[in-house]
Amino acid sequence: MKLETLFLKIVVFLLGVPILALCIFAVPEMAETAAEGLPDYPVVRYLVFLVFYASAIPFYYALYQAYRLLQYIDRNTAFSESSVDALKKIKYCAVAICICHVLALPLFYLFAQMDDAPGLVIVGCVVPFASVVIAVFAAVLQKLLRHAIDIKTENDLTI
Repeated sequence: MKLETLFLKIVVFLLGVPILALCIFAVPEMAETAAEGLPDYPVVRYLVFLVFYASAIPFYYALYQAYRLLQYIDRNTAFSESSVDALKKIKYCAVAICICHVLALPLFYLFAQMDDAPGLVIVGCVVPFASVVIAVFAAVLQKLLRHAIDIKTENDLTI
């Protein structure tokens, strides 16, 4: 089991690298492009920064919680309250990311009107949809883990 969790820990770490690169290199460029594309809205540059950087914070916190969950699995304490708590925090982080990007959908609408590309709004829905899927998946895992802990506790008491 150690090899599998080591692999997953590496994957969790590698998931953070492209988002960090995106925040360092792509977000300033996107903000500049947004400011040039919508000169009537000078605040759009700051909104792009706000949306992406505000959603990066819960993303990295969720990655940290996933890493902690893998550590619990390594220590054979996966069926514990701390694991349930980690899943709950991952769920809340996914919801926060979804909210950040849903608030940015009007920007996608403005760009879609400017370029006459209605499919651009659908592209803007990808991150919120993925975040909702992750939140629902974490909620289901949280309930299953809670149920397994309850069964384990009940069995420990009967023996």
